[in-house]
Amino acid sequence: MTLPTHEFSSPADVVDRLRAQAYLADETIGLTVYIAQRLEKPLLLEGPAGVGKTELARSVARATGSRLIRLQCYEGLDESKALYEWNYKKQLLRIQADERQTWSELEGDIFSEAFLLARPLLAAIQANEPVVLLIDEIDRLEVEAEALMLEVLADFQVTIPELGTIVATRRPLVFLTSNNTRDLSEALKRRCLFLPLGYPSVERERDILLARVEGLSVGLADQVSQLVRSIRALDLKKPPSISETIDWARTLILLGAESIGPVDAPATLHVLLKYEADIEKARRELLGESGEQQAPPAHLDGFRQGQGRW
Repeated sequence: MTLPTHEFSSPADVVDRLRAQAYLADETIGLTVYIAQRLEKPLLLEGPAGVGKTELARSVARATGSRLIRLQCYEGLDESKALYEWNYKKQLLRIQADERQTWSELEGDIFSEAFLLARPLLAAIQANEPVVLLIDEIDRLEVEAEALMLEVLADFQVTIPELGTIVATRRPLVFLTSNNTRDLSEALKRRCLFLPLGYPSVERERDILLARVEGLSVGLADQVSQLVRSIRALDLKKPPSISETIDWARTLILLGAESIGPVDAPATLHVLLKYEADIEKARRELLGESGEQQAPPAHLDGFRQGQGRW
């Protein structure tokens, strides 16, 4: 049986189709996404900021030709922004247009779907086409606000008192992301598959750079990924994300760099790091000015000597 293009046929198909979108997924990612789609289970992606959680959902949407609906979570998010709210201005205009009608006559009209503003969760449930629903940074919500998600994730339905219960005719593929800033509730986790995502290996990050940065040589990609690995090992306020590594590689290409030397890297660290203390710490470490007595990592020796290779 031939599956529709919005469905994956196997874990390997997930990996191949994501690669076509320049997202390099490993076997674990491919397997977990495949299971989540076939079992119609939400997938919780947890890990530090900037490791590709949001991009995974976007890439799956592109790979499957699905509509992407995103709910960006934040402190104070409520039902009117996540689920639905009534179009009060339109309701008022309707009431003023025919003031002769009684309230009982108007009520059934103004509390109909024509006056309903669907927010991301309701929009995903009402959609007839394939949908990828991205609930981004759910750990930024208060614990109590997670209850907004539970009815949707349990039965893919939303109850509106004036209209009744709206049930999804086609279940969306749901991704939830968390930067692990707090523990999520057990009730939420029970409804999801779980996939931890960390920073990629040197080899995988090099491959990501080659896929995302036009004109980047294999040698420079290897140097950048090795260097970023060593910088992440420092005690930083914010380690560089994959997207920041990509921006740094693009900067080096823009400047015409063919390799990383003692002058090039410290001069452009502000593209990679976003705190002054982190930039200074990395600069001192890379140039051997950290004052540490222990031997530096072996792969930094070539950099400090300006050899342009690792």
